[in-house]
Amino acid sequence: MTSNFSHTFSKVVMGGFALYFLYLFSHVVEVVNKRYTGTEDGNYVNNVRTTPQLEKLAFSLTQDCLDENCKVQNILDYVTNIPYVINNYTAHLPKDTIEKNFGDCDDKSNLLISLLHELHIESYFVLVPKHIFVIVALDNITNKKAIYLNNKPYYILESTAKDSKIGFPLTYTLDEIQAIVEPFENKKLNIDKISYQ
Repeated sequence: MTSNFSHTFSKVVMGGFALYFLYLFSHVVEVVNKRYTGTEDGNYVNNVRTTPQLEKLAFSLTQDCLDENCKVQNILDYVTNIPYVINNYTAHLPKDTIEKNFGDCDDKSNLLISLLHELHIESYFVLVPKHIFVIVALDNITNKKAIYLNNKPYYILESTAKDSKIGFPLTYTLDEIQAIVEPFENKKLNIDKISYQ
């Protein structure tokens, strides 16, 4: 009787370990899928975040704005005035980019899109060879070209160009766009029609 109990108990324990291992493995796969996007140049590391500190900063930067265009420009001004320094070793979290007061296109774009997200402003990452920038959906922009995704305009925000404005010119061809990524799900958008006009 004791032998049967020990044998059954051993199977239950081993089964529990197997289930726990499967849970850990699936969790790791989920984390990798939410943080990494493969491109021809390698992997882009997604470090977007929502935190009380970022929310407070986003509202502080835009407290005097009456519309979304002003809010986006104020946030873009803040991010572009953080010095651009190539970061070859680790992708910074938004708080690290603020604290260290430098970042490359990945770091600064992650900070930019995190701040926009705190204000519920629709924005996406655009991955091109050896670079990343942000596009944002805005109304009432005149005399600026936009990337149209399925006939909806999105304006380029270039986080690495100091004092750049909404609607930064596209310096790549549309064929060079490797992916347009929803930042918080880290999913590539399915796009039927894309143009720049």
